[in-house]
Amino acid sequence: MQFDKPATINPIDQLKVVGRPVHRVDGELKTTGRAVYAYEWSDPDLLYAYGYPVGSTIAKGHVISIDTAAAQAAPGVLGIITTLDNPELKKGKLNTAKLFGGTEVQHYHQAIAVVVANTFEEARAAAALLDVEYAAEKGRFDLRSEMANATAPDPSTEPESSSGDFEAAFATAPVTLEAEYATPDQSHAMMEPHASIAQWNGDELTVWTSSQMIDWWRSDLAITLGVDKEKIHLKSPFIGGGFGGKLFLRVDCVLACLAAKAVGRPVKVALPRPMIANNTTHRPATIQRIRIGAENSGKITAIAHESWSGDLPGGGPETAVMQTRLLYAGENRMTATKLATLDLPEGNAMRAPGEAPGLMALEIAMDEMAEKLNMDPIEFRILNDTLVDPENPRRPFSHRDLVGCLRRGAQEFGWEKRMLPAQRREGTWMIGQGVAAAFRNNLVMPSGARVMLDKTGMITVETDMTDIGTGSYTIIAQTAAEMLGVDVTRVDVRLGDSRFPVSAGSGGQFGANSATSGVYAACVKLREAVASKLGFNSSEVVFENGQVRSGNRMVALADAAGAEGLVGEDTIEWGKLTETHQQSTFGSHFVEVGVDIATGETRIRRMLAVCAAGRILNPITARSQVIGAMTMGAGAALSEELAVDTRHGFFVNHDLAGYEVPVHADIPHQDVIFMDETDPYSSPMKAKGIGELGLCGVSAAIANAIYNATAIRVRQYPITLDKLISKLPEVG
Repeated sequence: MQFDKPATINPIDQLKVVGRPVHRVDGELKTTGRAVYAYEWSDPDLLYAYGYPVGSTIAKGHVISIDTAAAQAAPGVLGIITTLDNPELKKGKLNTAKLFGGTEVQHYHQAIAVVVANTFEEARAAAALLDVEYAAEKGRFDLRSEMANATAPDPSTEPESSSGDFEAAFATAPVTLEAEYATPDQSHAMMEPHASIAQWNGDELTVWTSSQMIDWWRSDLAITLGVDKEKIHLKSPFIGGGFGGKLFLRVDCVLACLAAKAVGRPVKVALPRPMIANNTTHRPATIQRIRIGAENSGKITAIAHESWSGDLPGGGPETAVMQTRLLYAGENRMTATKLATLDLPEGNAMRAPGEAPGLMALEIAMDEMAEKLNMDPIEFRILNDTLVDPENPRRPFSHRDLVGCLRRGAQEFGWEKRMLPAQRREGTWMIGQGVAAAFRNNLVMPSGARVMLDKTGMITVETDMTDIGTGSYTIIAQTAAEMLGVDVTRVDVRLGDSRFPVSAGSGGQFGANSATSGVYAACVKLREAVASKLGFNSSEVVFENGQVRSGNRMVALADAAGAEGLVGEDTIEWGKLTETHQQSTFGSHFVEVGVDIATGETRIRRMLAVCAAGRILNPITARSQVIGAMTMGAGAALSEELAVDTRHGFFVNHDLAGYEVPVHADIPHQDVIFMDETDPYSSPMKAKGIGELGLCGVSAAIANAIYNATAIRVRQYPITLDKLISKLPEVG
């Protein structure tokens, strides 16, 4: 199905199932422990071996030799595969860092070996016996010291943008702001580690793994191993979180495949938690410079956003300036990114790449500018709202309600009671409120599905779409139920299998909208097949209550299937609507904090998110996504930071003891409001993504609340108490 015109009225608009608060169809499996994750797959007729990965202890250089004799002689050891044994192993298309093979070390904890044994404990013990000789080289590990050497990325992938004459407009603006902001390296820190089981049957390979993108992994695994893609069967029906860290093929999968081939048994490999931060990808640190010029009335006349980040050679930048191109009006504009070469682990996608760290800076700057103008920060944002792409005024937004989100949030949160900075006290606590706009582009991807009707009237949906805790099973079941007029309990959804049609996968906030649209397209095919089988005019047929009706004639849906059943399969393809209309999601975040006047301890007291993201397919699963994102934003604002050892080039706090994510005590009650809207330009579902919108702007709202509480402005995240405490006596 080609989606090249705005959606008109279709069966989804009935909203008998879609849009309803249906509880997760996979919820019982998860709450009872019957949902099987990658490392848990087992067959009682098979004897499994266990692989323990070994990471490099240098950050840059070469492996000279690996003495395996002592490890090989250890109890239970079945085999040892080293990077030196695989000098020609290819790198897939989607990874910047090499996963395994050869002598070169590109970053700390790059995998250099896997020890395989009868038990996990035996493999781990033997791995400690490897004797590795390196030739270390000097590396570059500090972004700030490399800023001067940073260059513009490939303009075909990340062009700079400008319109008007920013420099002249900024120089003559009556009110100006110029400030630098910094965000640290961050880890995905998902609950389920990277884990895989590989089994060979001749030249056929089956892999159970934890992957957000089945087809991407399968394609790159075929390249890496040098095997036919059609010989690889990838399974990933349940995933314990990803946040972008499982978008691309990871080394646990590669090592499991190599090990299983070597020892002739299925092999389980999971990355130990301390290895995940340095071996896999992370959100790279940024240094951002923002300049805003405005008239005394508050109208922005000049806005510029520049960002520096680093990555391995061949990598890309953290695109932290993207939202600034679209969020606020201003005739004279400039954005630019600069990329430094760093020998740290690969920087890559983490929930809302670009907008998440970009808004951490931009939305503080907007508050600072509002204060300079003596304006309420909400009114300043509303004054500079735009209904067209500011860099291309001929291109309108398909739907934009940032103003509605700000107004609704202010009303619900009690914004009118907000006081001037450092004016509100409750005992030893200084109380403050903050706001930030939320923005994330609406992305779509081709997505396929197969929908089958059997003789009992049961519907089965198959697609290689994944569920990383987002609710994919549920919204896909709702889509098929709505399209075919059955109860959601009559739909069986099967996901995460490479033998199913290729879907959008989970990432970039494109999963829900794209995957349900693919299911919609397949259901249209099945509806046509049913109508044809029954001799109905497909344009007039109605599917409801398990029946198919046309005019005065009604037939049970099950009767249309016949003994062999019917199948509809299709893929949603996207036309040029994204070129004619800018498609984005919007929101607002409101936060109230308390800061202890003696210690600088910050406690979040209240949080509210208001989201405008097209049709909400399921308010329960959508709310879950938003409150999870809000929690992630709290971590980014207050505690999360990968500490870089700039001497040896690694992240020191590479576990959940040292890398501090929020816990229950850190998060109060969270409210979420969804604006009632649809966007027919987005998809036949008239929906958009929401999982990343809920993160964008949260950290800045917290930072702005801390400023409102203390009158202390912190521009370097995370806002830990050491950045406040030296100035607290002045406040007191």
